[in-house]
Amino acid sequence: MDFVSEKIIDAVIDNLDNLSDDQYEKQMEQFSAAQPVLVAYLFNEDNFHLLTEDEKGYLRYLALIAWVANQKVNGPVEPVSEEVIGQAEEANYAILEASTAKRFRERLDGFFEHTPQEDLLAFAEEAVLEDEDDPEALVTREGRELIFVALKTVIDVLTQ
Repeated sequence: MDFVSEKIIDAVIDNLDNLSDDQYEKQMEQFSAAQPVLVAYLFNEDNFHLLTEDEKGYLRYLALIAWVANQKVNGPVEPVSEEVIGQAEEANYAILEASTAKRFRERLDGFFEHTPQEDLLAFAEEAVLEDEDDPEALVTREGRELIFVALKTVIDVLTQ
């Protein structure tokens, strides 16, 4: 897999932010058609019941960005299976749980040690920590870990 740069990610964000609601919905439908199991994972209430509705929407938006950016660089990816998603998610939780750091940002350091997609991972980190000290932030303290691990899982299965 080729490297997905910050420049590509930023261009995808700019493009998505300029879409009408209908155009955005079409993008999500294309994502769902290309990766039905992955999108089902993102909509699975059992996985994400602890997130607010806004956080769930944000996670799906972030996953769409990762998918579109990866498609631009690497072209279409074969649909991923539930098993592959489960293995990636389990591995990501193991990395998080192995960290002894107290601060969440420092707990993410282990993810950067072996990633070939550092810019996508930095995008995921920034997305959950952007307004870290703002009590009105979109991503709650409780939602950070879930959203980060889910997005890291999406990145892993799309770029393996």
